[in-house]
Amino acid sequence: GVARAMIGRDVLLPSFREHGAQLVRGVTPVELLLYWGGDERGSNHVGPVKDFPVSIPVGSHAPHAAGVALALKLRGEEAAAVAIFGDGATSKGDFYEAMNFAGVWHLPVLFVVCNNEWAISVPRRAQTASQTLAQKAIAVGFEGEQVDGNDVLAVEFTVRRALERMRPGGGPHLIEALTYRLGDHTTSDDASRYRSDEIVSGHWKEDPIARLRTYLTEEGGWSVEDEEALLVACRQEIDLAVEKYLATESQAVESIFDYLYAELPLDLIRQRSELIQGGGDDG
Repeated sequence: GVARAMIGRDVLLPSFREHGAQLVRGVTPVELLLYWGGDERGSNHVGPVKDFPVSIPVGSHAPHAAGVALALKLRGEEAAAVAIFGDGATSKGDFYEAMNFAGVWHLPVLFVVCNNEWAISVPRRAQTASQTLAQKAIAVGFEGEQVDGNDVLAVEFTVRRALERMRPGGGPHLIEALTYRLGDHTTSDDASRYRSDEIVSGHWKEDPIARLRTYLTEEGGWSVEDEEALLVACRQEIDLAVEKYLATESQAVESIFDYLYAELPLDLIRQRSELIQGGGDDG
């Protein structure tokens, strides 16, 4: 929903869960596989060349988004920076610094908080005493609002409305998308340690994919045949992307030095030379 509301000249600053938004923006599956395979060529997007690479540290891209928005404002571009992160990021200092900076400079930056109520194993009530995350925008001088994050159409509408106001100079905005994490945080997480199955099971009826499927079916715009065809097409696209990724020639190991500085410091020149002479071996 967020990506569909953006236009080409806007800039997306994603965290590590925005692959759907990246795909909508034009990032290819092969690029995503390269990135997660440790190959930074996956961040050299063929499509949205202005969009930033995935931010792994929690919340660290919020100040980056404010900086991008300042650049857009100084250039006189009618565009916005969009940073997406989880509820846990709102407990980080990066978030507050970015919000304060955006408010002071009246920047075209949209902060989208995907509030799934669990920052890994910490419930939202243990993160903040604030009644909502949206109202945190008030303290830094701009508006915040909540939206049903499980309603794709509502999210798109809310984001589109905010961006249309921001691009001509409307200033920053915060959207708290209310959702719920149905699965474990990661493959190494066991969410049953800190929340009951009974609580989680009650949220399955809110699954946004199921809700959208039901809506489209009732409106006559979707069918079982349509879904089966989509699944086949998706599997084929992913299988092809995996083949291309596996067939991609690896970068030379010394390339890890090549994009750190305009001119490498002497100690790194020495290390690079030793790496080449040693054939890339650890020893």
